[in-house]
Amino acid sequence: MNVDSYRDQVVMITGAASGFGALLAKRLAGLGAKLVLGDRDSAELEQVAMALRATGTQVLAQPCDVTCEAQVKALVEAAVKVFGRLDVGVNNAGILTPMKRFIDTTEHELEQSFAVNAKGVFFGMQQQIRQMLAQGGGVILNVASMAGLGGAPKLAAYAAAKHAVVGLTRTAAVEYARQGIRINAVCPFYSATPMVTDSEVAEQQGFLAQGSPMKRLGTPDEIVAVMLMLCARDNSYMTGQAIAVDGGLSAY
Repeated sequence: MNVDSYRDQVVMITGAASGFGALLAKRLAGLGAKLVLGDRDSAELEQVAMALRATGTQVLAQPCDVTCEAQVKALVEAAVKVFGRLDVGVNNAGILTPMKRFIDTTEHELEQSFAVNAKGVFFGMQQQIRQMLAQGGGVILNVASMAGLGGAPKLAAYAAAKHAVVGLTRTAAVEYARQGIRINAVCPFYSATPMVTDSEVAEQQGFLAQGSPMKRLGTPDEIVAVMLMLCARDNSYMTGQAIAVDGGLSAY
């Protein structure tokens, strides 16, 4: 990746208050990007933004519930109003549903997972694509999961929504490739983010790690490194891909 790949690039990140989103924002700040950060946890979001501003980074932080189309639209509009354009959109906000058998998954859990994990990405992509068409191009990265590429026992609602993310990614990538918009998805295996460590999945980390040939979970730094590669300006011929970052799990 070229060291100037992100200098002065305007990057929007949802779910930016913690996990991959917060770490990606920190890495991008170090690379000279201008940041547009959204999260429904406004207090945590402001803490992240304040820390980044202290380093001299230009940061626009705005509360955003990705299940609300109007709030997603407002975040994109704010980015354009403040910075004049949107070069990269990272649709990272997501939730993990309770682990339970397929037949015990409730309608509410299915709806909740689709609202955040699938519709939230859909709303983000729509608004980002509209702006990128107007300005002549851009890059979108959706955070999916290995659960979007294969089966995920006891996570039916989550897997269904993440499969939807991969489908949205590939469809939009084909539609807008000739307009200079690259759209990819990153599909991590379980990684040590709060979504895992602060959930019931935390108790099974040792067991889950055995599913990877590396016999460990991923680290947030390892996932973010791939996210940076996927969005870089010099990675200009990759689009429509769902990239597994899984310690070799998908090689079986």
